[in-house]
Amino acid sequence: MILLIVTLVILIVALANVVFWPRIVRAVDDNPTKRISILIPARNEESNLPDCLASALRQGDSVIEILVYNDHSTDGTSRVIEEFADRDARVRSVAPIPLEVGWCGKNFACARLASAARGEILLFIDADTRLSDSAAALMATEMERRQLTLLSCWPRLEMRGFWEQALMPVLNFVVFSIFPAPLSIILQNPSLALAHGACMMFDRKTYHLLGGHAAVRDQIFEDVRIAQLWRMRGARSLCLDGRQIVRVRMYNSFGEIWRGFQKNFYPAFRRESSFWAFMAFHSVFFLLPFFLLAVRPSMVMLPAVASIIVMRLALAARFRHPLWAAIIHPVSESIMLALGLSSWWRCRSGKGVSWKGREYLMKVESKK
Repeated sequence: MILLIVTLVILIVALANVVFWPRIVRAVDDNPTKRISILIPARNEESNLPDCLASALRQGDSVIEILVYNDHSTDGTSRVIEEFADRDARVRSVAPIPLEVGWCGKNFACARLASAARGEILLFIDADTRLSDSAAALMATEMERRQLTLLSCWPRLEMRGFWEQALMPVLNFVVFSIFPAPLSIILQNPSLALAHGACMMFDRKTYHLLGGHAAVRDQIFEDVRIAQLWRMRGARSLCLDGRQIVRVRMYNSFGEIWRGFQKNFYPAFRRESSFWAFMAFHSVFFLLPFFLLAVRPSMVMLPAVASIIVMRLALAARFRHPLWAAIIHPVSESIMLALGLSSWWRCRSGKGVSWKGREYLMKVESKK
């Protein structure tokens, strides 16, 4: 009975997110009063960067510069930057320097970009991010209207291959099955802070005042950490549904998905107890009902399983995921839990996690 009650409560949270979480929409007046710098950290992004820069160049006159930090790439990233710089003077490369001790690579690149930027608004995007026309101006207008100093847009996830379509929807399920997104808009509590690192816009003065990426220099899970920091220090932050103006294809194979989420999973938790609580919660409430229904069908487990499938289908409808991915939920959930254990083992054993050719030895507090 407890399983049924909890899954029904979670279903209510998920449906509230589906119905009430605000979208970024095109406004009547989308001409921001402040100038925008688009900032792109890039490490071995030869294949992603051309489309990213092309979309950045379609952002209109409010964007005064597009800065790229070529983070010691060994592929053709430098050549791509030079080609686009020849086409448009707004595109410039920020000279890389050796990664300083205690920093994660992306955070260091973002800090360097912010130091070189001239715009009053800083828009950080990843190399695999694609902006729709005038997206930057729409975000800046929304930020001004809501009196924010940090606005993140949750992007539309592009999913092409089988494993992408099977596993990537789990990201949105993990977040929006338990995170009360509409409530986070009303209450500026740090525990309700959310952000997506593929698209984050800052007021430049506030960014430097609060320390920006330097304040989370050693965090792989830097996006949510920054959003929490903003609220802890009294600044206003918000994450809105930006699927209509931002899209990203995060990973394109099972191996990339595994490595990408492995680096973030365990480090996403501040305490080890929180990690194990999350693992237990998902095991008991999102996986166990399917097992119990299979081995011993009952009228209690059936509605519990149905609630999980309904929330998966509702989130699939909201985020435009393939509906069939909801049907194989036990498979994707099992893989997600295995991924979490792998991330924990690598961090706790001292092996660390690897990303973009760098090794990170991440630690999570073991005490409460």
